[in-house]
Amino acid sequence: MLRVGLVGCGFMGRMHSNVYSLLDGAQLVAVADHKPARAEKFGIDFSANAYLSLEAMFAAEELDAVDICLPTHLHKEATILAAQAGKHIFCEKPMALAVADADAMIEAVDQAGVQLMIGHCIRFWPEYALLKEITDDGRLGKLLSINLLRYGEFPHWSSDNWLADEKLAGGGVLDMHIHDTDFIHYLLGDPDSINSWGTVDERGPGHVFTTMTYPGCVAHLEGGWNLPSHTPFKMAFRAIFERGAAIMDAGPLTIYEPGKEPVVPEFAKMEAQGGGNISDLGGYYHELRYFVDRVNAGQPLEIVTPLTSRTSLETTLEEIRQLKSRA
Repeated sequence: MLRVGLVGCGFMGRMHSNVYSLLDGAQLVAVADHKPARAEKFGIDFSANAYLSLEAMFAAEELDAVDICLPTHLHKEATILAAQAGKHIFCEKPMALAVADADAMIEAVDQAGVQLMIGHCIRFWPEYALLKEITDDGRLGKLLSINLLRYGEFPHWSSDNWLADEKLAGGGVLDMHIHDTDFIHYLLGDPDSINSWGTVDERGPGHVFTTMTYPGCVAHLEGGWNLPSHTPFKMAFRAIFERGAAIMDAGPLTIYEPGKEPVVPEFAKMEAQGGGNISDLGGYYHELRYFVDRVNAGQPLEIVTPLTSRTSLETTLEEIRQLKSRA
C-alpha cells in the first residue's frame, strides 16, 4: 500500500484525492496547504492529516510518495524537496516554467533514486489512448493528418487567481495547450518542423495555432483559454488515416471505415466531485493508477517519463516563442 501525501488543496488536488479514494494500491494519508482553513477542510473531506507545508508533512508522516498539485512556478522547489526526502513524486503538468528547472528536477530525482511522473493525463484519457493504439497497430493504415483542439474560458477557479499571472503559470498555452503538444509527441514523436501563431494578452500567451509536420503526415494543434466567460470547455480531435478516420468532436469518439457502419467505442465513466471543467475522472484515474501500480511493483515509468515531459515543455516553449514573435 503506497502511503501518499498531497500538497496543494485546490481544484486539481481535489481531483487527485477523488482518485486516491478509488485506488486499492494507495492511501492518501496526509495533505498540505499554506492556507490553514483549506488544509483542515481537505483533511476532513479525505480523512487525512492536514499540514501547512511539505516540510511539516514530511517531518510527521511516514510517506512513500508525494503528489504535487501546486502552481507551476513551485513545481521545481517542491519536487527537489520531495526527492531529497526520498519520496516518489507525482507532479501536475506542466513540468516547470523553464527547461532549466525541468533539468534540475530530473537531476534531483536521479540523485535520490526516486521516480518522478508528470501529470500528462491525455496519454491516459481512454479516447486518446485508443487513438494511440489505432495509430500504432495500423488497423486503419498510416495516419495522414490530425487536428487536436482544446479551448475554454479562463480557469477562474485557481487559488488567488495564480493562473492569470504569466510569471506563475506561463499563460494558457503552457498550462492548457501543452496537453496536445505532449500527446502529439506521444503519438508521432519529434516533428520535422514547428510553426506557431497566436495571441497574447495581459495573462500571457493565451491561444495558439500550431502546425507540425512529420514524414507523410501533418498535425494541426489549436488551444488556449482567451475566450469569454461561460464558453464551454472543449477537447476534440480528428485523425484521418489511409483507411478510415477517428473523430471526437461534438459527440463521442467515433471510428469510421469505408463500407462499414460507424463504431462508437464505450468507455467507463467515473464522476468527479468538486466542479471544474471536467466531470469525468477519466485520464486522472488511469494516470494515477499507473503511477501507483508501477511504484508499488518497483517498475520504471514508461508511458510518461521525466524526459518525455521535458521534451513536451521544450516544444511548448518554442511554440510560445514563435507566437510571441508574430503576435
